Amino acid sequence: MGPSLTFKTGVRDVLPTVFGYIGVGLAFGIVAHTSHLSLLVVAGMSFIVYAGSAQFIITSMLLLHDPLSAIFISTFLVNSRMILMSTSLAQYFRHESLFKNLLIGTLVTDETFALAMNKQNRTQGKLSFAWQSAANLVAYLVWGVATIVGAILGGMIANPTQFGFNFALTAMFIGLVYLQLISDRHLGLSLQLMVMLFVALVYYFMIAVMSQNFALLVATVAGCLFGMEMKKCR
Repeated sequence: MGPSLTFKTGVRDVLPTVFGYIGVGLAFGIVAHTSHLSLLVVAGMSFIVYAGSAQFIITSMLLLHDPLSAIFISTFLVNSRMILMSTSLAQYFRHESLFKNLLIGTLVTDETFALAMNKQNRTQGKLSFAWQSAANLVAYLVWGVATIVGAILGGMIANPTQFGFNFALTAMFIGLVYLQLISDRHLGLSLQLMVMLFVALVYYFMIAVMSQNFALLVATVAGCLFGMEMKKCR
């Protein structure tokens, strides 16, 4: 990953993460098919909702015939972490129009956010609309196509779990964490590991008193504050 911030560079930089989108997208498509969702619903969910892990939750709730209100609230809670990510990302695009900021915020994902944070480490804290849009757009299209292909393949696979597709999401996030650890030299390995451990402990104790989604939000905010204070002490 170099310092260039062109559209072409954005496409090239996001390519390594594409394999994660393909794996998880195929897994979602297969799960959606086995949950009796039509190809049209799978495509609509991927290109309109575009929520990654939340799509798995929506599918399972639809299968259980949960009310739409519960599905909407659950989806919002699962994706509420994107508020924090978009807020953090917005500081790099203050000079851009509101429309461009909305476009970036609409398509940003965990992966493209992590990619952007790695990129700004190599560009002296700068990002461009062209580079971010390229990363977001490639991720968006690959995810949508992968889920559709997965739904088609789902009709040909009798037992999807035997291929380990249920571990695809976990594997992708482990890869993103590793990429963050080795690339962000500004924060340092020890500080990042310390914050991760702190977030894990907060999350572990919080799920005993609140839902998993709220616990994730609380742990994330607490981790940000903890990391900020630890950075001041260095």
